[in-house]
Amino acid sequence: MQLTEVQRDALVELLNIGFGRAGASLSKLTNQRVLLEVPHVAVHPISDLEAHLSLVIKDEVASVHQAFFGPVGGDALLILDPTAAAALKELLTNEPALPLAIDASSREVLIEVGNILLNACLGTFGNLLDVPVTFAVPDIDIATLQSVVQRLVGPPDQSFRYALVVTAGFRLRDAEVTGFVVMVLTVQSLTRLLVAVEGWERKQH
Repeated sequence: MQLTEVQRDALVELLNIGFGRAGASLSKLTNQRVLLEVPHVAVHPISDLEAHLSLVIKDEVASVHQAFFGPVGGDALLILDPTAAAALKELLTNEPALPLAIDASSREVLIEVGNILLNACLGTFGNLLDVPVTFAVPDIDIATLQSVVQRLVGPPDQSFRYALVVTAGFRLRDAEVTGFVVMVLTVQSLTRLLVAVEGWERKQH
């Protein structure tokens, strides 16, 4: 399943609205300006996710995972490479950046960032589809990219699922880091979302 240009542009526009709210929440949390933008959105079969992400992320990653439920349900993750995880922790806490074997305070910071960001994305989609979306409590994992993706892929009978991959650009002070928001959806959920996105796009013009 490939996104059309209209679908991709509309998703970027919608997610930037959600990320604008997330940036405002992070700015309030940190008392400093935090800008978030979505430069790119793509859809991949879940079986291709590791190959796609391994082009830009190597080795261990920090991932904040949150399951969501409702008429459109699935799994959402914020994935950060060691550099991005350490930079975010330093910028949001004024504490020195540490290696990826992160301590308790780092975990709390990254879970909070993930929670705000994932809720912004999912809340935007829930409002767009006019459906209630409920969230599980987020958790954080430090593992290889392969391990994180395998956890998402699940048993073979779920291989029909798709991953919506959102590139997330953070700008804090003078630093820029990049993360990836991944939403894993069934074909039915993704189709429903894209139909709603197209409907929203038509109303804007």
